[in-house]
Amino acid sequence: MSSKEIRLVSVPDGLPRLENFAVVEVPTPAAGPGQVLVRNLFFQVSARLRPLLSGATEGTPLPSVRPGDSLPSATVGEVVTAPGGSGLAAGDLVSHWSGWREYAAVPAGACTPLGKVFDDPVVHLGSGWTAYLALTQCADLRPGETVLVTGGTGGVGSLAAQIARQLGAARVIGTTGSPAKADRMVSELGYDVAVVRGQRSIADAAPDGIDVVVDNVGGDELRAAVAAARTGARVSLVGTLASQLSPAGDGATAPVELDTFSLILKGISIRGVGRVDDPAIRSQWQDRFGGWLAGGHVVFPHVRVPGIESAPRALQEVMSGKHIGTVVVEL
Repeated sequence: MSSKEIRLVSVPDGLPRLENFAVVEVPTPAAGPGQVLVRNLFFQVSARLRPLLSGATEGTPLPSVRPGDSLPSATVGEVVTAPGGSGLAAGDLVSHWSGWREYAAVPAGACTPLGKVFDDPVVHLGSGWTAYLALTQCADLRPGETVLVTGGTGGVGSLAAQIARQLGAARVIGTTGSPAKADRMVSELGYDVAVVRGQRSIADAAPDGIDVVVDNVGGDELRAAVAAARTGARVSLVGTLASQLSPAGDGATAPVELDTFSLILKGISIRGVGRVDDPAIRSQWQDRFGGWLAGGHVVFPHVRVPGIESAPRALQEVMSGKHIGTVVVEL
């Protein structure tokens, strides 16, 4: 048997282009000792690939992608074969990071069983878990507070407002670059106000101040968010889209100048959303989010792009801001 995978053929000069990738047909991998053979079903396409493709990955959990390499991504697949004692069996759904290919031989310890937590396994590729951590573990959102989400239509932003509502937020403001997206943010995604960059300021949309910031963008938007924050506000740093989507640079650094004197005077805390492995928190999240989905209180905005050959174009579309929510390739 053979299978297809997407490989990097040249390092992008600026944002990734179609010619930087190739669809390659290879023999289906054989699982070695301690490995699980997985038939991939879906993988996520995300701007987080930008620094990996440019080789600027120092300190990141994923390695650089060099010409000839397949790309990594959050992936959902079905077990074909599994070693004894792994706790996995043929037909089980698992998540792993060997995406951008139809089949993958993955160490058993790198596969996470998914079970039947969500009716649609694609939900596991969404960023609701990250949004939940940003609002609860980092920002400690309290009922009645005002929340600002920068980059309000991305994978995190499209769920953050909805989750904030379920956690008791009184008012949720988001930013975007498109009037059409702004309309959908208010009509579909739980936002009270959507601020279109260049048309309105964050301070104007939040005259009474902000208690919690979920920042997916960085740069000028983070600076404006901090300026509009109330005393005791909490800022959760999730992403750096201003850097990752810029044609200049490599997407691996995101410098921004903040008024630290104001941070001290207002007692504002800033915290990055890192990895959380606490199974109790993960179980709480799955129970709550699954209940919100089943009850129709939260929707999962996402786009399914069919066929592995479509992955490079899907990445271009993500970088250009074409879609709302999570983007996945369906194999």
